[in-house]
Amino acid sequence: MRRDARARLALSLVTEPGDPRMLEERLATPDAVALLERLLDGRGHDGRAVPAPWERRLGALDRDLERVVHDGDAAGLRWVTPGSPEWPDGLLDLDHLDPLQGASGSPLGLWVRGDGRLAELVATSVAIVGARSCTSYGATCAAELAADLADGGVVVVSGAAFGIDASGHRGALAVDRPTVAVLASGADVDSPRAHAALLRRIVDGGGLVVSEQPPGQVPVRARFLSRNRLIAGLSTGLVVVEAALRSGSLNTLHWADRLGRPTMVVPGPVTSKQSGGTHQAVRDGKAVLVTEHRDVLEELGLRDPVEAQANDRGDPGGLSLSEGR
Repeated sequence: MRRDARARLALSLVTEPGDPRMLEERLATPDAVALLERLLDGRGHDGRAVPAPWERRLGALDRDLERVVHDGDAAGLRWVTPGSPEWPDGLLDLDHLDPLQGASGSPLGLWVRGDGRLAELVATSVAIVGARSCTSYGATCAAELAADLADGGVVVVSGAAFGIDASGHRGALAVDRPTVAVLASGADVDSPRAHAALLRRIVDGGGLVVSEQPPGQVPVRARFLSRNRLIAGLSTGLVVVEAALRSGSLNTLHWADRLGRPTMVVPGPVTSKQSGGTHQAVRDGKAVLVTEHRDVLEELGLRDPVEAQANDRGDPGGLSLSEGR
């Protein structure tokens, strides 16, 4: 492992991922090796003391570093950092944003499970997220949208949670296309446990399971919020399918909006509380309404591959509504 990558791994064990204080330290000392040495000497940025929790972890760093490297190898994970051909540079945009709900900054590195190459997979990608307790309407919309986008070469990124996340992953898998799951736990942990088979299908299908949490870590609420910034940062656009007014999915939408990514929502019935947050996002000008994959492709500045091929042949590329009846 390169010195820089190993130093970044060590730093990731010192602080909770997404801690804004680590971003301040990194901006003050961009070289990870030099930053680690400074913190080990007990010198925080601008003459400040190193936070007590960090100091305790620094004291056990050699042991913890050996353990996570062993656990990562045993689980078939790899540690990907900036400078690697597999690193998606879009994540670095996170370093330019103020904290949101206690999280900020690009990850020091990512633990990756699967044979796919991360940067290649997310080069043209859309995050599909939404309510855990979704309706059958929302699940169907998410799965069909994901399948159509994946079939056109767009990789679906989501969080492997119950509801819309799982529907998005399954839609991509249904057309035998890779998908990327970003977890709030370690990448070796099946989270949620009921989705162990789904996560195996993602890996076996050429996709990836990704996390900034060390191997073995379990998800807690704050980690879902910090994970959301990664889903936004890894994607070139984001679609929310069903989100109540206080849904965590709107946190992901806010990250994507602040990153300048195209943000979209699928409309729901006006009587459905599960779509209250998505409708509010449209009213607030935070998202564009989309109803099918062609709308998403348009927002991303992409052409529908079937229509593009038909247009290149001079063929209108499909039946009109009257012809289809």
